Amino acid sequence: MQSFISYGIVSLLCVVPFFTSDTPARKSKANSQPTAAEAKAFVDSAEAKLLELWTKWSRASWVQSTYITDDTEALSADAQREVTAATVAFAKAAARFDGLKLPYDTERKLKLLKLSLSLPAPSNAKEQTELTQISVSLESDYGKGKFYPDGPQGKAIDLTEASRTLATSRNPDTLLMMWKGWHSVSPQMRERYTRLAELSNKGAKELGFPDLGAMWRSNYDMKPEEFSAEVERLWQQVKPLYEALHAHVRAALVKQYGEKLVPKDGKIPAHLLGNMWAQSWGNIYPLVAPPTGDPGYDLTQVLQSKKVNEIEMVKFGERFFTSLGFDPLPETFWTRSMFTKPADRDVVCHASAWSIDSKHDLRIKMCIEINDEDFSTIHHELGHNYYQRAYNQQPPLYMNSANDGFHEALGDAVALSVTPEYLQQIGLINSVPDASGDLGLLMKLALDKVAFLPFGLLIDQWRWKVFSGEIKPEDYNKTWWELREKYQGVSAPLLRTEKDFDPGAKYHVPASVPYTRYFLSTILQFQFHRALCKEAGVKGPLHRASVYDNKKAGEKLQKMMAMGVSRPWPEALEALTGEKQMDATAIIDYFAPLKKWLDEQNKNRKVGY
Repeated sequence: MQSFISYGIVSLLCVVPFFTSDTPARKSKANSQPTAAEAKAFVDSAEAKLLELWTKWSRASWVQSTYITDDTEALSADAQREVTAATVAFAKAAARFDGLKLPYDTERKLKLLKLSLSLPAPSNAKEQTELTQISVSLESDYGKGKFYPDGPQGKAIDLTEASRTLATSRNPDTLLMMWKGWHSVSPQMRERYTRLAELSNKGAKELGFPDLGAMWRSNYDMKPEEFSAEVERLWQQVKPLYEALHAHVRAALVKQYGEKLVPKDGKIPAHLLGNMWAQSWGNIYPLVAPPTGDPGYDLTQVLQSKKVNEIEMVKFGERFFTSLGFDPLPETFWTRSMFTKPADRDVVCHASAWSIDSKHDLRIKMCIEINDEDFSTIHHELGHNYYQRAYNQQPPLYMNSANDGFHEALGDAVALSVTPEYLQQIGLINSVPDASGDLGLLMKLALDKVAFLPFGLLIDQWRWKVFSGEIKPEDYNKTWWELREKYQGVSAPLLRTEKDFDPGAKYHVPASVPYTRYFLSTILQFQFHRALCKEAGVKGPLHRASVYDNKKAGEKLQKMMAMGVSRPWPEALEALTGEKQMDATAIIDYFAPLKKWLDEQNKNRKVGY
């Protein structure tokens, strides 16, 4: 699922190395009229050195994420600084070829080169060093984050334990303590994040963009303002479904906690939704379940009763992909990945997928829990890995997904095939329950996918406004909660001030990972699923359709993935779905039975917040 996935290592794929004295582009600098041949030589030179420099950074980042110490932070910062300085130098040099009539590949690679870093550093060496140190320290602070509810001498609680308590407890005081505790980790990030925004904005402006937000939005084969409008169009398509779910959940929470804690017609306090960021609500399913919604099994209970371990959880995901015709994962995947949280050191548990050498050294990094949530997360992460492998024959600057939402959507689209029929096929359940329990399955998934949509949207809405200057540092927290109330209809559970920095309590903010990709992923995965089911000739409702063991669907998927980012994303979308526009009607179709039921329940309730 989106909420636990880091796209970070994938976004490192499009980076470039330092110039060398014999770089063709450097030799031609004196020439006032560059040629297409010189542009191609420039790109070829960058790509020839790309993998070496990227691999160095990947290895340093892996060690820093799986063994957090001052030394590994310094090593990662050094490697990142090299990449950042080189990328900025190449991106600025690429501007020399602006306006020149170029072959398609050369022109596209030059564009990708300019957009290749999430945090473009200024050309000033001192500021480059400062930015990389800030970036690494923020991510490490998040990974090491702990709080002490009983005081400094008491037990330390980290995010994993706090999240587990939020998922299982129904005591509002306990929930508030965990929420407040984790959000006490991030205020120390505030000053550094302000400086990070200043420096990365300066780097983006040196590359010719108004600000970093505009640079991020330029990475979608359309103008920044067109992309903003596209995101809003998609949100309007799904907003009625979200609001119907919100109204039903709010009513259930009023029943559970009373109107003193949950306003009958207002916003839901964020700590009551079973998740640290109220971004997915599946953990409160028992409180909101349809009366006839029992699917006949509990996947978490099934996995635990069968004593499935962490490795076998990953094996289930691998077998799904091999059933589509893909090769098994390399042996090194099993020896080099991190599947469990080590007992002897701090690590970044946030799940992520890695291609260390852009070829065959594939890995995932997770602190796997034996539950249905991580069962889906594993499918998602392996989706990254199989995508990385599919495009590894492309030139380095094309080794990425069609757009970043595609990478996130792929594994989740496969996870939509984890239906009762599939679970029966692989022996996890003995029989397929009848359709009477489908409302329960749909509700569970909606609490994950539909509930996530506004959160997937608002994080970058906040950052885009921070980068543009519309949100000033003195209003960081105020506007964060304004956006959460506007889009999610959730409220802070206790008084927040500008001494707090609640955006920093979400990994993707201190790690500077663009987040709109997760919103797009949620839309695209249902569009992918609908198209793959059609290709496979699967009949019946979308929520019961599975493409497991269908080689025809696998071939269609492989064709799209192998394109990488060599073509504009509408062409890749068309290769898989036959459509050139992202379309949220697939998610509306998928949840149609649930939406009908929700509307019936909400007849005498206020819908909206």
